[in-house]
Amino acid sequence: MTSTLIVGGSGGLGSVIAQRFAGRGDDVIITSTDRARAETVAARVGSGARGLALDLARPETISAALAEVTEVDNLVITAVGQAANTLADFDVTDAVTAVTMKLVGYAETVRVLRGRFNPGASVVLFGGLSKDRPYPGSTIVTTFNAGITGLVKTLAVEIAPHRVNALHPGLIGDSPKWREVPNPPHSAQTPIGRLVTMAEIADATDFLLRNTGINAHNLHVDGGLLAT
Repeated sequence: MTSTLIVGGSGGLGSVIAQRFAGRGDDVIITSTDRARAETVAARVGSGARGLALDLARPETISAALAEVTEVDNLVITAVGQAANTLADFDVTDAVTAVTMKLVGYAETVRVLRGRFNPGASVVLFGGLSKDRPYPGSTIVTTFNAGITGLVKTLAVEIAPHRVNALHPGLIGDSPKWREVPNPPHSAQTPIGRLVTMAEIADATDFLLRNTGINAHNLHVDGGLLAT
């Protein structure tokens, strides 16, 4: 049975990705900073999915938190920290927490699990288009998402022959954050005339995991927004 670990899988997008893999029979583990929340989402996903507590903002705890994960075929790290933080009103504590989670936490998770990767195991890290399209208050978000593009390259060398790629979504129209927002940003700017969907992001994640020729790649799934 294929073993899939989705870090940050208790969120809207993470749970959709979890459902995709659980639905085809994978052994799925979902993480959240709160184990009860992870277990609740896992029960909703069904098909034997399990919940686990993991806090990427405390990388020194990651090894112990993942002790019960014995093997991995697919590792997807979707966790985000995207609170606005402007230079005019800069919160150093929030900035350090966000960068630690997104870069140090991501790297430490891969380091901890690399010895448990099955042959052919693959990793997908999540970034975001703010690395190319900054917005007011995105200084830290833009920085750590840009950092993902470098992290994916060095990890591809460090964990070879296992593959690692990054996925950078645009705004996701049916996500909990945007589905109730009338006329969300960028919806009229994309060449496809709409925002991308959670199902499309889940499908792109699956593609990066299963296509054995894709490695050290940063995939934009944005409906063509970056071309405009």
